Amino acid sequence: MFTEKIRQIWKVRDLRKNILFVLFMLVIFRLAAHIPVPGVNTAALKQLFNSNQLLGMMDLFSGGGMRNFSIVMMGVAPYITSSIIFQLLGMIVPKIEDMQKEEDGRQKINTWTRWATVPLAALQAFGMIHVLSASSQDIIGAVSGFDMFLMITTITAGTVFLMWIGELISEKKIGNGISLLIFAGIVARLPQTVGQLLLTFDKSQIFMMLGFLLVAIITVVGVVIINEGERNVPVQYARQIRGNRSYGGTSTHLPLRVNMAGVIPIIFAISLIMIPSMLASFFANAKSAWIANAATWTTTLFANQLFYGILYFLLVFAFTYFYTEIIFHPDQIAENLQKQGGFIPGIRPGKQTSEYLGNTTHKIILVGALFLGLIAILPLIVRYFTGIQSLAIGGTSLLIVVAVVIDTVKQIQSQLTMREYDGI
Repeated sequence: MFTEKIRQIWKVRDLRKNILFVLFMLVIFRLAAHIPVPGVNTAALKQLFNSNQLLGMMDLFSGGGMRNFSIVMMGVAPYITSSIIFQLLGMIVPKIEDMQKEEDGRQKINTWTRWATVPLAALQAFGMIHVLSASSQDIIGAVSGFDMFLMITTITAGTVFLMWIGELISEKKIGNGISLLIFAGIVARLPQTVGQLLLTFDKSQIFMMLGFLLVAIITVVGVVIINEGERNVPVQYARQIRGNRSYGGTSTHLPLRVNMAGVIPIIFAISLIMIPSMLASFFANAKSAWIANAATWTTTLFANQLFYGILYFLLVFAFTYFYTEIIFHPDQIAENLQKQGGFIPGIRPGKQTSEYLGNTTHKIILVGALFLGLIAILPLIVRYFTGIQSLAIGGTSLLIVVAVVIDTVKQIQSQLTMREYDGI
């Protein structure tokens, strides 16, 4: 069945060209991720990333480019941050909210998002360079003003380059370009992880590794179930008679997904949890004693795995509800149902329908929020019980990989179905 589907895809000329184009763009991205910015000790940098959980998580979303201090070290994180900012502004500014409902308005917002990515990338590049130089003098030596300018310009250009590649991929309708770039970075790190595992292999750990493999399989299954899980709310449409014809009278359902937010809450949490450590690094060498001590205390606190894990879980849990409130509007859904003559059996149209949808969503999102929180701290849990650094399951990585694979397969399947209808 699988080989037959591959043959079917390969026979469609346009689809084959699109897939090969996407693969070519991903290869270019991986080549760029191995072009380092001059003047950096990459060996010392990799050692720092291996010993720092937070930096390792940031490296995940850069596709491994941050570990190499490459020209694309910031990845697509500035673009994602810019997108999140405009989504939040849609809740605050009525004009932007109205623009989000129209095609022309959405195109303008996309343009603004691209422009806002440039200063965000420059700011994040400056902050990361400062953090790395403060962490160890072996990584980046004395940097002059002109050298700093060149580094920031190069890294910012790399982010814009990846943003352009992501949009080119999205236009081919083989998957979301930004998600595929992150996916490629995660998969590219797999051989290195397996190699480290084989180098540290010990026969006495065979049962532990089998247990790890079992946990990994269960995690993948859980990701698929939660990612595809939904609550179907029954909807009935009233029968309408116009002339000699009757319309409506059908029954359908409104799907409410368990995980509406995807991996956005994890990105939110990472962006927020890295702020205290980054600010502390700026003031670590302050002349004032109490400021330097406060910075040192903050750095020590966030280096504590227990504190880091609890705070990370709570932030992901809270942001799951927060982001769901942004993207899910029960008032609008209730209003649209009422205009179309639809209603939920046993619930009055209008305000009661909106309240029912809101309460139902809050209940099912509880499962999604707990799931995302556990997935986020899964590497810490596995590391605590096994004590093996190389066996830390990237729960976020699994979530992204599974979500991207499912979305890509669905898009390819929809294109195949569309071409079958065209043939008929």
